[in-house]
Amino acid sequence: MLPLVATALPENSNDGYVAAAYIVFLAIVLVYVAIMAIRLSHVERDLRDLQARAEQPRRDGTPQDGTPQDGTRQDDETHDDETHGQTRERETV
Repeated sequence: MLPLVATALPENSNDGYVAAAYIVFLAIVLVYVAIMAIRLSHVERDLRDLQARAEQPRRDGTPQDGTPQDGTRQDDETHDDETHGQTRERETV
């Protein structure tokens, strides 16, 4: 590709710098696209792993929705609302 660019430009001009700048810019864009493709493949792999984990049955025998087999539901939000011994009133939306 470089010989084609070199033959298309006049010999005694500064257009070679412009062509070099475009080539460097194109190389940077290609490296960026390659990095994003690698990151996308990692995210897709992690998503497949999470999906496989979500489809596996739980070890304690509870269903995936978190309700125990006796039908009662544990409220995990109460633990989050209590901070340093203080409780907050819950707002219904």
